[in-house]
Amino acid sequence: MTTASADLRPANAETIYRIGRSDLPLSCPMPDMALWNSHPKVYLPIETSGKATCPYCGARFELTD
Repeated sequence: MTTASADLRPANAETIYRIGRSDLPLSCPMPDMALWNSHPKVYLPIETSGKATCPYCGARFELTD
């Protein structure tokens, strides 16, 4: 494993992810997640309701600010 990939968090490891406006636009998996064991990237609309669920893995996202 390279140093760069060691800094990535595992994809789909949590059930709820709390994100800030600096993380927008929201995609699952997120840019700081390892992609080798994940699903295709999908962009999720979270700006209006403050919540979104990934249709692939079921991860839930909450906008905190």
